[in-house]
Amino acid sequence: MTEPPLRSSRVDLFEAHRIRFVEGAGPRLSAADQLAMNRVWDEAVQANSSLFDGPAVACTGLNWEEQAGTLVLSWARSTYRCRALRRVPGAPSVSSVFVCVLQAADDGRLLVGRMSSSTAAPGRWQLPGGSMEPPHHGQPLDVAALRDHAARELLEETGVDTPPTDLTLWLITRGEHGNVGFVFLAPGRPAELLHERFAALVASETALGRDSELDRIALIRSGTELAELGGPRVDYLDPVVRRYVETACSPTGS
Repeated sequence: MTEPPLRSSRVDLFEAHRIRFVEGAGPRLSAADQLAMNRVWDEAVQANSSLFDGPAVACTGLNWEEQAGTLVLSWARSTYRCRALRRVPGAPSVSSVFVCVLQAADDGRLLVGRMSSSTAAPGRWQLPGGSMEPPHHGQPLDVAALRDHAARELLEETGVDTPPTDLTLWLITRGEHGNVGFVFLAPGRPAELLHERFAALVASETALGRDSELDRIALIRSGTELAELGGPRVDYLDPVVRRYVETACSPTGS
């Protein structure tokens, strides 16, 4: 059943099974905003040389069409640089679109990862995932494209190779800065395998002289265990973990 959003702290949670994607233009920037954005971005790159200005999908609107029972995502082609606008007073805000994966162990615990020191959010706990890249011109942005990207992020960050067709869209989030996340559910894997795949990935990246995107993973059973990990957490993580635990403990499991 498709439902309107449920409010959880600063994060909206959507259970939507009908989604329409509408591409449009991004916000128009004044010359002053453009200069300020570039300045802020250059300062960020100087502080963290691993940042890069790659292509990204910006969310320009998220609306619920109650009569049609459809969630409508309006989006535009953008780059990571545009996120610097969030630090420019009075500039148009730019929200991002991202994917993440709920990867459970066979004992019911959930995998979370901590971002490494070379990333844009060092030390932050989150689900495996990342920002969505725009499709090639002529190709659609749809759930299939999001699912493919989620499977790729899961492999790149944890070493767990899962066919995209095995991922199920489970939840949609809207949090700080209006960022919209598509949360996919992956089949459970043995806990030992999850740790082995991650250790092999870290060893491979280290051998190549690179840092892995996640410097640590943990398997948790509850929001309490998540809080005990310490450190910052992405805004969607607590409400999504709470919903996952509630769902897993319900009589029907749904």
